[in-house]
Amino acid sequence: MESDVFDELDLRLLHALEVNGRASFSRIGAVLGVSDQTVARRYRRLCAEGGLRVVLLRDAQALGRDQWMLRVRCAPDSATAISDALAKRPDTGWIGLASGGTEIVCMTRPRSPGEHDELLLGRLPRTPSVVEIRAHQLLHRFYGGPAGWLQKFHALTPEEIAALHPDLGPVDGPARIDPDDEPLLAVLERDGRAGLPELQRATGRSESAVRRRLTALLASGAVYIDIEYNSETLGYGRGAALWITTEPGALEPVGRALAEHDEIAFASATAGVSNIVVTVVVKDTAALYAYLSGPLGWLEGVRHVEATPFLRRVKQLTYQRAPR
Repeated sequence: MESDVFDELDLRLLHALEVNGRASFSRIGAVLGVSDQTVARRYRRLCAEGGLRVVLLRDAQALGRDQWMLRVRCAPDSATAISDALAKRPDTGWIGLASGGTEIVCMTRPRSPGEHDELLLGRLPRTPSVVEIRAHQLLHRFYGGPAGWLQKFHALTPEEIAALHPDLGPVDGPARIDPDDEPLLAVLERDGRAGLPELQRATGRSESAVRRRLTALLASGAVYIDIEYNSETLGYGRGAALWITTEPGALEPVGRALAEHDEIAFASATAGVSNIVVTVVVKDTAALYAYLSGPLGWLEGVRHVEATPFLRRVKQLTYQRAPR
């Protein structure tokens, strides 16, 4: 990790939160070998200066819900306003401004077919200055979701990860979200570390009932706790979406190989002109070139790659980023 502000302990703390975002500061401190006061101080600084937030996310793949990656081409003077408007919607996730500021790359998180139809068939086509919309349905996730990018730094040992991993017990039933769960999830989508008293007040359930239901949701895979942060704080200031076309028989092996690359934060098979979309996070433009011409270029079965570097990341997971 190369950063003028944050150090190895910060990386270890971020990785610990990626493993278990609701772990107490005392539990994290015991694993990292520092005091809980040190963990709390570092946590507050990462929140204030590194964009750190702990949030709950619904796993569309586990829930069997459609998820889409949109490429929205706009008039040059309108892309920022449109991307900011998309970032305010609860049914959008990752958003980046690309192609010199004329294209928006956006991942959707629709909770119902109605949300999907309203965005793709209603709102966006009627938006002034939208020139073209290409919608790519995500078919199979190779990497991302509950598998966080920070694990590729190996900041924690397997023993430390095991000590932090939440004890969720056996899976009790399929992944599903009931209507009664919405007040609970609404709080945790804003603050994944919200305490049981706050969750009890929001749901009207007892703290023990809240604990049991949250544990069941996490164990089933319907939801997971994740973190968002500015990768620039770790010295990784460049990102891009790659639209990859493979030989038909190479789709699965190429996807699995991409998942192992350190640069890959997300990879999915997709419907459309290309059949794999990935997001890469690297230190700089030279590192992006080195990845395109090296590990990616050497993969057997890759026929074509289109790279769209991000000019600005507008939204991480649930929160809109402030312009830098």
